[in-house]
Amino acid sequence: MRRSEGAEMERWFPAMLVVAVMLPAAAEGLIRHYKFSVVMKNVTKLCASKPIATVNGKFPGPTLYAREDDTVLVRVVNHVSYNVTIHWHGVRQLRTGWSDGPAFITQCPIQPGQSYIYNFTLTGQRGTLLWHAHITWLRSTLHGAIVILPKRGVPYPFPKPYKEKTIIFGEWWKADTELVLSQSVQSGMPPNKSDSHTINGYPGPLPNCSSQGYELQVESGKTYLLRIVNAAVNDELFFKIAGHNLTVVEVDASYTKPFSIDTIFIAPGQTTNALLAADKSGGSYIMAISPFMDTVVAVDNLTATGIVQYKGTIASAPTVQASIPAINATSFEFSFINSLRSLNSKQYPAKVPLTVDHSLFITMSAGVNPCSTCVNGKKLVAALNNVSFVMPSTDILEAHYYKIKGVYTDDFPGNPPTPFNYTGTPPSNMQTTNGTRVYKLAYNSTVQVVLQGTSIIAPENHPTHLHGFNFFGIGKGLGNFDPNKDPKNFNLVDPVERNTIGVPTAGWTAIRFRADNPGVWFLHCHLEVHTTWGLKMVFIVEDGDGPNESLLPPPADLPKC
Repeated sequence: MRRSEGAEMERWFPAMLVVAVMLPAAAEGLIRHYKFSVVMKNVTKLCASKPIATVNGKFPGPTLYAREDDTVLVRVVNHVSYNVTIHWHGVRQLRTGWSDGPAFITQCPIQPGQSYIYNFTLTGQRGTLLWHAHITWLRSTLHGAIVILPKRGVPYPFPKPYKEKTIIFGEWWKADTELVLSQSVQSGMPPNKSDSHTINGYPGPLPNCSSQGYELQVESGKTYLLRIVNAAVNDELFFKIAGHNLTVVEVDASYTKPFSIDTIFIAPGQTTNALLAADKSGGSYIMAISPFMDTVVAVDNLTATGIVQYKGTIASAPTVQASIPAINATSFEFSFINSLRSLNSKQYPAKVPLTVDHSLFITMSAGVNPCSTCVNGKKLVAALNNVSFVMPSTDILEAHYYKIKGVYTDDFPGNPPTPFNYTGTPPSNMQTTNGTRVYKLAYNSTVQVVLQGTSIIAPENHPTHLHGFNFFGIGKGLGNFDPNKDPKNFNLVDPVERNTIGVPTAGWTAIRFRADNPGVWFLHCHLEVHTTWGLKMVFIVEDGDGPNESLLPPPADLPKC
């Protein structure tokens, strides 16, 4: 490692675990090596203890640091009794789908006692992302942040902050989340909701338990870059610091036009970078996260709190309380999302596809299917275009690469099989079809997907994540999408660019992307309960011309099923 690089990274991130070596002269970045040991650790929260799966014994797990164009090698060693995978959420994985991480989509799981080296390059990305387990509900405790600094010598497109702080939101169950999941699957009913939310692992004071809260120390007159990550399993969240505004400058590792706001909305899988100006002379100020839910679905309605404390504040000083939005503050959620715009500068242009080769219309709905072992003989499911996705027993990427028959079919419907009034009176038949069905895309083709929420059982906001790509959120609205009127209002100039986007309750969202990444790519709701129920599908992007447009061969240590 160059001494200047090491000194700078150490100054900014003293807890860094990485070892870096120089790449050959022709390469752009460094190689950064990490070791993630998945181990059980006994942890006490909410005045109760339980063993949890962790990386390197930490909750949240260690932050992965790198620069744009660096190559990252992470050796994951599984020392627990569960099968494990790690997903590098939002990393483009250009031609390196073998390192994307969703179990049975791009790899077989890492079995107990085994290891696997994830190997990917951070091409054209800078900002904050996250990593998390991508099998069962292990991501409830197996998660952490990814910090991608700009290339050396390239400044931020906003004033350089005094310091940077990573803040990770999570959910905490007193029970074993794997047991919560299995009980839900066996009963066919919704899983038990979490017992608290956490800020950097701390729930803060709660009824019947004086739990510690996270404390952020600041100096008056300084500006801090907060790297905010929602690693919660099922809850979308509001985040607020009493008495302070936040200036949003990036989401999902894509710069935005800066705007100031007093409360941030952030869904599971999303990240937001915001500048905090410590513009008070002193004092203590509550920071709070609280859930958003604008329908009849039960959520963990407890607010987790921490403290922003100015250096030199005396212990007896009163704490300024935060006034948080109502749980069903849809108008605020819409206002925040509508304020997000791509920077679209000369250096960071918004390359929105202006023509469309594939135009898909996908409904997102709940459903009820027969289940002989479940309560009342039925189970709750979820579906895209009435298809509840069935996970295969071997991974789809290997089946695609080696042309293995019988693992999937390439007939995912690009439109609803039976049109209906999507946000009006639901159809009487709520049964879905089951299948491992994918949709194929030619290399470099352009894709528009309209994601339409429905009113079947309960309309709900769906934060939807696409692996392998950034996309542009070109439009959204309430009610049914109108293909004649709504496209006239699409933003094709500076729409927000991200990897996870919300589909409003009883509404729709339109996205566009270019299929310039060959491989197998998961699209799913990032509420884990909905993913479990089948609210997911797969795109297969075919190879283009020549090796630079083709998927790389699988690594020798790829786990076996």
